[in-house]
Amino acid sequence: MISDHIFNEDGSFFYPSVDPTLHEEGIEDGYHQGVQGDTILVNGAPFPFLELSNTRYRFRLLNASNRRIYKLALDPPPPERAAFIQIGSDAGLLPAPVPQTELIIAPAERFDVVIDFSHYAIGTQVVLKNLDGNHTTSQVMRFDVVRSQPDDSAIPDRLLPDEEALNPAQAEVTRRVILSRSGKRFRINGKEFAPNRVEFRPCLNSTEIWEVFADIPHPFHMHLAHFQVLSRNNQNPASTDVGWKDTVRVGPREMVRIIARFTPYRGKFIYHCHMLEHEDLGMMDNFEVV
Repeated sequence: MISDHIFNEDGSFFYPSVDPTLHEEGIEDGYHQGVQGDTILVNGAPFPFLELSNTRYRFRLLNASNRRIYKLALDPPPPERAAFIQIGSDAGLLPAPVPQTELIIAPAERFDVVIDFSHYAIGTQVVLKNLDGNHTTSQVMRFDVVRSQPDDSAIPDRLLPDEEALNPAQAEVTRRVILSRSGKRFRINGKEFAPNRVEFRPCLNSTEIWEVFADIPHPFHMHLAHFQVLSRNNQNPASTDVGWKDTVRVGPREMVRIIARFTPYRGKFIYHCHMLEHEDLGMMDNFEVV
């Protein structure tokens, strides 16, 4: 679990809310875009390290930051090999492993990856870097390869039976979702969140395409329905867009097309930006499966 925080002198977390009791909404000027910390924590620990053997390790990565998007890489990278073998996404295993040199992970996204430390000599220190950070936010954690150990593990060529790919030709509806900032507030399709308003009403077991636009970076998150990414700006999806997802990073001035099946429950659910200040300041809506 990767997160970033600002610490007060007494070791407590600093958060620039207008009302320290959090009974009233509001954040100090200068933070409306979202709060980013100057210290990265892994599972709650700042600047951690892990001693390990020269074998394969599986990690489940979660970006639990308010706003920060990470670009993860290994330093030094393994020789002539991908740093990460991605085997899972938000909603579980992928059909097959996908080699990744870098991982761009937005708030609420999850990746399952395997790192093979057998390509490093005993005594090597391998740093998990954040290539989009600087100074104290450029290093996530350190792996110390300290011992040799037999490893009979293997990554299968197939992780699941053939994945069901949702067919865009079978989508009953195509909807447009525009994520935008307006001053110190955030809106979806020009509207701020209203608890009792329902924007979309998909039918139970129906398939829909949603075209999600963003003015600045927003991780789009949908409750209930897992989805598949069809394209980015009418081009191929990113390499990390594989599998079933519930959160997808939408870059500045980018349009991401996703396809979802609304099952297995009727009822009211929400979709929103997962940058916490953005959703708190209006970037959330309801849909109701009927």
